[in-house]
Amino acid sequence: MSMSSGGRKVLIDLAGWAAVLVIGAVCVLNYSTIKSAALGMAGIDMPRETVSAGAMTSVQPASRPAGATAELKAGSNGHFLTDAEVNGRNITVMVDTGASMVALTYQDARAIGVSPRDSDFTHRVSTANGVAKVAPVMLDRVQIGDVMVRNVSAAVVEDGKLSMTLLGNSFLSKLSRYEMRSGRLVLEE
Repeated sequence: MSMSSGGRKVLIDLAGWAAVLVIGAVCVLNYSTIKSAALGMAGIDMPRETVSAGAMTSVQPASRPAGATAELKAGSNGHFLTDAEVNGRNITVMVDTGASMVALTYQDARAIGVSPRDSDFTHRVSTANGVAKVAPVMLDRVQIGDVMVRNVSAAVVEDGKLSMTLLGNSFLSKLSRYEMRSGRLVLEE
């Protein structure tokens, strides 16, 4: 079946608009990362971003320094990827200041010993891959370098709906501060 030139033009126009919408959605979802990368390439320091934490209820072990800090360098894509120790096991995470909470991939959750049942996936969230079900969980401990936070709210995202674990504000808000500047993210306990 042959399509008329007018029909082809309509399909090409629709494909173009779909591409514009997808690119726009990606930009909106990654605004802070894109802004940080663009300002970093221009040699402009990011405005200081500080988050105050509530009182810490856990006692810090003597082997860790009080007010511990960790510094992360942005990758070539502007993202802050790092290894984190979660519940005593190591996984790779992406720090995401735009995420409201820690979002674990299904595979990472299993790797750290968290195995929610199908019936635990009781909430729905919007992700870059569409709507997904999540299972709320509480993480005993999340540590990056010397910086450790206890009792972190998180959600396990259903299998196949998240490509990388996101370290969001349920972790970051428990720090005494965090600051982005010139392609670096400094976390302070």
